[in-house]
Amino acid sequence: MGNFNIITIIIIAANVIISYKGFEDRVFFEKYKFNVGAIKRGEQFRVFSSGFLHVNPQHLLFNMITLYFFAWLVIARVGETKFIVIYLVSLVAGSLLSLVFNKDNYHYSAVGASGAVMGIIYSAILFDPWMQINFIIPGWVFGIGYLLYSIYGMKKQIGNIGHDAHFGGAVGGYVTTLIIAPWLLKTDLTMVLVLAIPIVVLYVMQKTGKI
Repeated sequence: MGNFNIITIIIIAANVIISYKGFEDRVFFEKYKFNVGAIKRGEQFRVFSSGFLHVNPQHLLFNMITLYFFAWLVIARVGETKFIVIYLVSLVAGSLLSLVFNKDNYHYSAVGASGAVMGIIYSAILFDPWMQINFIIPGWVFGIGYLLYSIYGMKKQIGNIGHDAHFGGAVGGYVTTLIIAPWLLKTDLTMVLVLAIPIVVLYVMQKTGKI
């Protein structure tokens, strides 16, 4: 069960304010969204700013509710400052993986906090692999399953969903959490390795040209 923390409130507020500005002002939205062509022209700030924009209120609500339910666990384990680091690194990592996989598609655009939120989810799962998702699914099963689905979605280009940003965010959350909390490598090395399986799968598929 989630609970509010001042940092969580600030991040949610920033997403709400900036997203609603984007809903009302199309010029603002277009200026700060993730766009491969614009980034390659030198507008690297979009890698960061796009993480605070959303397509519509439903998209915003889903991401913020998800963040609310997982943020408290990460904050409880590493504190507010390190939580912010995990969130922001995951946001940027999601955008960068999108850039890598869409580097030749200059028209590719995306928005949303999904990468950052997925990084927080993966971080939370590292700290509590047996947490219950939807009261049924163990966290580690959900994490692996979701990333394997993301790989499938990237390969098949399923729906109008940033599967690559989700995956990149999870990798950002995974790596940053292990840097911040290296004791996890001693206390739960097996689960740390298990949660790395989708990352290895994506790396092998990318190197062998299968994605």
